Amino acid sequence: MSSLTVTPPIRLSNEFLSLDVLPGLGARVLNFTAASGRAVFRRTEPDEVPSGRCGAFLMLPYSNRIENARFSYAAVVHQLRPGDDGHARHGDVRDRPWQVETASGTELTCTFDSRQFLDLNWPWAFAARVTYQLQGRSLSVSLTLTNVDTAAMPAGMGLHPYLQRWDGPEDPELTFGAKGLYLTDRRLIPTQAAQAIPAQSDFSAGRAVADRAIDAVYADWDGEARVAWPDRALVMRADPVYSHLVVFTAPDGSLALEPVSHATNAFNLAASGIPGTGMKSLPPGEHLGGGLSYTLTGKW
Repeated sequence: MSSLTVTPPIRLSNEFLSLDVLPGLGARVLNFTAASGRAVFRRTEPDEVPSGRCGAFLMLPYSNRIENARFSYAAVVHQLRPGDDGHARHGDVRDRPWQVETASGTELTCTFDSRQFLDLNWPWAFAARVTYQLQGRSLSVSLTLTNVDTAAMPAGMGLHPYLQRWDGPEDPELTFGAKGLYLTDRRLIPTQAAQAIPAQSDFSAGRAVADRAIDAVYADWDGEARVAWPDRALVMRADPVYSHLVVFTAPDGSLALEPVSHATNAFNLAASGIPGTGMKSLPPGEHLGGGLSYTLTGKW
């Protein structure tokens, strides 16, 4: 168990949707539900948060794993603090307090400034802003990363939602288009450029996940993913900055479809000359940003 402190959530709601956000804990989503009470993201009770459980969390200033918590950028080697698996994972904002900038019944904007934390696990100073907004049957999330340092830095971002996959006996059908898939080693670290997608990993025509365990990174994602049950569907759309999609079947049965701006371990892949990783180099004062949305259709 961690020592995370659970702060009261801020609730956004309209006639179709309800969203609970924890600004004091990474501006993460606690719960996202339809008006009927049916969970869209996996349901989380407040007393489960100290264990790390949530509906979704933000990943900044990079997403997913950095191999051995070490990478080279601009001819300098940087060593981060490793996690339990020996890698650096998911950035360093999901357990940090964010500041509420504006809040209304259907919209919330929170900000983050790394310069407020002396122990941040990142060599450069950065700022971030997230806006959650409910519009009809859609949740939109707008995320911006800004380099506030005096030197350029490698940069990336993403969202890590856990979709409530099982709600009855039917396994939903997953559909999305992409052009490549990264091969990984036994530690799930990509080792080379994205390859052609094999038939068993191709979801372009739609297929059930079934009982397969998946932890895969897709390249050149087309920006849309659909999860469909017999009577309803959830459609995720993302701006082009989210060029990659991570698909992860979580141990609790939820399905993580993570829109991210770069491949897992992109900084090391790019340093070794591998193209197409999505890694961005962000000069001082420059921004990386983009929006995404989740729309409910059918009988929620």
